[in-house]
Amino acid sequence: MKKNITINLSGRLFQIDEDACDMLQHYIDSLRSSFGKQAGGDEIVDDIESRIAELFDELKGHGTEAITIDHVKDVITRIGKPEQLTNDDEESDEASKEAGHRYQSVGDAAQGIYNNVRERTAGKKLYRNPNDKMVAGVLSGLAAYTNTDVTFWRVATVLFTFFYGSGLLLYILLAILLPEASSPEDLLRMRGMEVTPQNLADAVVDGRRQGLSQNSGLKAVVSLILKAVIGFFVVIAVLVGGAFGIGFFGVLMTIVFALVMPATSAVTLPFTLGGMGLSDVWANHPAILIGFAVALLLLLFIPAYAVIHMVLSMSKRCKPMGTGQRVVWIVLWIVALCAVIPLGSSIGILHDQYEYETRAALYNWMTDFDRDYLNKHRFRLLKHEHCHGSYVNSGEYFTGDATSYLDAYDEHCRAVYQAERRDSVEPGTYVVSCHARAQGEGAYIYATTATMQRLPIVKTMIPPYDNRHGELWEKAGTLPADSVEAELARKIRSANGGEGFGWSRVEVRISIAEPSVLCYGVSTDPSFTGEPYASRWFSACDFKVEKVEE
Repeated sequence: MKKNITINLSGRLFQIDEDACDMLQHYIDSLRSSFGKQAGGDEIVDDIESRIAELFDELKGHGTEAITIDHVKDVITRIGKPEQLTNDDEESDEASKEAGHRYQSVGDAAQGIYNNVRERTAGKKLYRNPNDKMVAGVLSGLAAYTNTDVTFWRVATVLFTFFYGSGLLLYILLAILLPEASSPEDLLRMRGMEVTPQNLADAVVDGRRQGLSQNSGLKAVVSLILKAVIGFFVVIAVLVGGAFGIGFFGVLMTIVFALVMPATSAVTLPFTLGGMGLSDVWANHPAILIGFAVALLLLLFIPAYAVIHMVLSMSKRCKPMGTGQRVVWIVLWIVALCAVIPLGSSIGILHDQYEYETRAALYNWMTDFDRDYLNKHRFRLLKHEHCHGSYVNSGEYFTGDATSYLDAYDEHCRAVYQAERRDSVEPGTYVVSCHARAQGEGAYIYATTATMQRLPIVKTMIPPYDNRHGELWEKAGTLPADSVEAELARKIRSANGGEGFGWSRVEVRISIAEPSVLCYGVSTDPSFTGEPYASRWFSACDFKVEKVEE
């Protein structure tokens, strides 16, 4: 059962079924589009409407109660095809001839290929085909543009997808850039047909009533494979989009929490500005933090939104994004990515700077002896807990002479101590060495760089010889008596009544790929070294940096 509609055409009422009304409306719209640029075009269309009304009156006179789609097609055929103001086919032929003359020097083979391609694409525009699509209609659009079988394009896409996903990436790119043939006029241009009222009417009928041709066995197999490949990547896209969405809400909640309670103690509420170590950055450079937060939110939000919109459009719950909208989102995402990297780096540098300034306040509690030693050797004290006021000590060197060194002591092995020195360095491989000793395990000599944001670190544990022997003492016993180091070896072996003082040479090796700031020192902090500390004391001195490779 079809629904009938009463329409008013040139002052006359007619009963017409719904499909016929839609086709008649498209036909009249196409007439106005064709004649709209001509002088007196509206009067021409009004005359044609009057002629259509007269033909409908004739049908009523023959006993027709309701106009059907077949009646409308017959009327359109009787009215005929208005000539176009320009002849695109003639221009295309002329362009093809001129192009043939220009490229005669390429050779007959190349000329033949060119002419073939030019003939197939003459007068056409490249669109995505909505009437024969599996995902976005890209491949059927290419097939229509080149006058080839869509199976060829689908097979090629499947094959190239297995080469590092290049086929799928190219498909996605074309789906973003190519417009969809959303109107009958676009469908005609896609096929290289003239935009005439008759062709527009046929395009409407084709879109509403004609199904796609049945796939052959090969087409069915290729379509199945392509759907499976695309389905796999859609699932991956949904998972990735979900991860971005979770990250977006996590970052958003962290930002809200930090702004609502910026002064909360970092011990109980770690997601405050204080807990993240950003209080000083917020107080002095709020614009950097705001810019970073906005860029990071966009970086996470846009992929999540794109995946949600894709799923909704595939389920027909919303319209697909237009080309302009897709380009805007892509540009915004790239801008956000380009902003996050330098802003994040700036925040890290400012964080380290203010942390150093805070740690420098510890110097006010030091003795002149401690402060002078640290300043002379360019060490900054980063951590000092449960050390009983000991920063630097003076005592037995590995030769038995008195010297000063970095030192920490706690009989319950709770000392958290970290002293660091920084040097600007060029790319290369460096060895950081020192002399050190420890009563137990867990004290480390380390090296890292500021550009790595202090991670990862390379580290070597100070050998736990306590206050006797040590690697230097053991090595001194193997030196020949007539060697250059013989005198030094004699002092080492005779120190502490022949027992030595537990000193060893400790070194770490680090490779740096770009100009940077080399950070090195000693640490007993488990949160930094990743290892437990189980020593009552340690000592370290004679830090040196040597470049061993370019």
